[in-house]
Amino acid sequence: MALQIGHNRSARGLQGVTFTRDDRAGEGKLSSRLGLVTEAVEAGEGMDLYAYLVAQLSQGGRADHVIVDEAQFLEPDQIDQLARIVDDLDMDVFAFGITTDFRTKLFPGSQRLIELADRVEQLQVKARCWCGARATHNARTVDGEMVVEGAQVVVGDVNRPAEEIGYEVLCRRHHRRHMTSAAAHAGALSPDVLPVNHA
Repeated sequence: MALQIGHNRSARGLQGVTFTRDDRAGEGKLSSRLGLVTEAVEAGEGMDLYAYLVAQLSQGGRADHVIVDEAQFLEPDQIDQLARIVDDLDMDVFAFGITTDFRTKLFPGSQRLIELADRVEQLQVKARCWCGARATHNARTVDGEMVVEGAQVVVGDVNRPAEEIGYEVLCRRHHRRHMTSAAAHAGALSPDVLPVNHA
């Protein structure tokens, strides 16, 4: 969606600044699961997004809007800076990210974004759990097993080998049960059978 908004506005002659943080494609990249990648400004720890934008404009740069991807990884102060861009520079800011981590706890950046946003919308494309239900939770896997402890931010992807850190979206029921797609299929293929008494 971030890439689409950037493309649509660019087609109308508008220019924007795109910030991201810890994208799976690497530093200073904004990527989609479809394989599209574009350059972005890496919003590193302690970076003042408002000051960066003002410096760009002061040096003759142009910006009609700001797009932020992986907004959950931003610091609360950086979210405040995005609000200042809207209020003081009268500029639209489109921020995208997930709300909760693999432990079902709000990311600090997401919490502050919810507190300050003029509008919060869920994306139209609804993610689905392996069971077909609406996916509302993110599961982290290590060596193919779901984990619920560890650092809040660890960059991984849904398309990683099982022995690496990966992520899978699940419905609440299966997140609570630690039942990933791999675990469900392993259980379904189990050679164990119920005992049967023949009379």
